[in-house]
Amino acid sequence: MKFDVVTIFPRMIEAGLAEGMTARGIQRGLLDVKVHDLREFTADRHRSVDDVPYGGGPGMVMKPEPLVKAVDEIRSTRGVPDLVVLLSPQGRTFSQAEAERLSRLSHVVLVCGRYEGLDERVGPLLVAEEISIGDYVLSGGELPALIVIDAVSRLVPGVVGTRQSVEEESFAHGLLDYPHYTRPAEFGGLKVPEVLLSGNHADVHRWRRRAALERTLERRPDLLDTADLDAEDRRVLEEIRKERS
Repeated sequence: MKFDVVTIFPRMIEAGLAEGMTARGIQRGLLDVKVHDLREFTADRHRSVDDVPYGGGPGMVMKPEPLVKAVDEIRSTRGVPDLVVLLSPQGRTFSQAEAERLSRLSHVVLVCGRYEGLDERVGPLLVAEEISIGDYVLSGGELPALIVIDAVSRLVPGVVGTRQSVEEESFAHGLLDYPHYTRPAEFGGLKVPEVLLSGNHADVHRWRRRAALERTLERRPDLLDTADLDAEDRRVLEEIRKERS
């Protein structure tokens, strides 16, 4: 899986890639991530990447020329990407389904916005998609880029050690994850559920599925509208609802 990140703060991206799962994926050759300093694609002595907005108003707007030049350079040196993404609060909300979609691609370019945003012509010129990580304001697209890389990378085979752990995580099947416990069996007066100590794998599986359904119903009931549920799941959900009422 290949990522290219265009940013005016390359050290922010590099720091985020230096530790943890993504760093191990890069070391193993499973991930190929290259960071590009947007200022390297400017033409003036001040290395300007922004300018005042037409029509007036506060803030500055990122200029189209360096951004288009940077992506053109990536296309010529790193290959034509499957997708160019603009990290923008106006984009489609990033989700587990989006992470899975991107993980099926082989090369993604992530463009990090700053200031008041990008010149509107950048998107059409780069044939790019806009993606947002949520309805709040950040200083720029660097943190969203790292989030996208992390969420997508863990779906690349071999990056996460155990495939089962990826398949059972929150949102993997549209549900929140079930509760997790480890040693000791009792701590602070709270005990691990007996079924998890029983050694009966079928009972453990049923308990975990029910717990995931119950937690999702309690905390994120909106997810149940699109979750991957079978007839047994629906029966258990109805049972949980009756118990609550």
